[in-house]
Amino acid sequence: MQALTSKPHALPLFLLALTIGVLVWSGINPHDRPTWWLEVAPVLVAIPLLIATYRSFRLTSILYVLIAVHCIILMVGGHYTYALVPLFDMIRDWLGTARNSYDGLGHFAQGFVPAMIGRELLIRTSALKTGKWLPVVIVLSCLGISALYELLEWATALAIGASADDFLGTQNDPWDTQKDMALAGVGAALALLILSSWHNRQLAQLQKPQ
Repeated sequence: MQALTSKPHALPLFLLALTIGVLVWSGINPHDRPTWWLEVAPVLVAIPLLIATYRSFRLTSILYVLIAVHCIILMVGGHYTYALVPLFDMIRDWLGTARNSYDGLGHFAQGFVPAMIGRELLIRTSALKTGKWLPVVIVLSCLGISALYELLEWATALAIGASADDFLGTQNDPWDTQKDMALAGVGAALALLILSSWHNRQLAQLQKPQ
């Protein structure tokens, strides 16, 4: 890990290779091919975008790590579908719960990672710097993103019918949508509480002349 952090380009290149490797694995015989495309679509957008902007708008290391982790979560969910990830089936059986909770992890990450992306973009490109309103705007924005995603799932279900069940991943829970948005909100708030100080140090380092 020290070798990765000692050179400015080593960590992003490692994360890119890791993400592409998991993407290739994810696309080999997924449980349901249409669901795979729906789940990994954000990854297929993010990878070219991050490559294209690397030189002109390089992100902090913590952000590249978080984005890679989020991509892996999406790709694992795309390969198995969120309701059938084997490790979380085992956790369900150990705990005696009613459902596979990988979907919860995905929606928690849907708030946790975008919160830090939004924080970096706002601090670096807007007049809204660190202060009491910054976390409020970020958490509300992440809740909005989560709501938009739920609307996308609803629109997809209406468009393709019963075959969208794996994409929806509700597992017969009538409160699944509300729980998903709540987890995204909790994830966003926790990210800001836990990572803001570390993020500030990396932002300051990024602004130093190379």
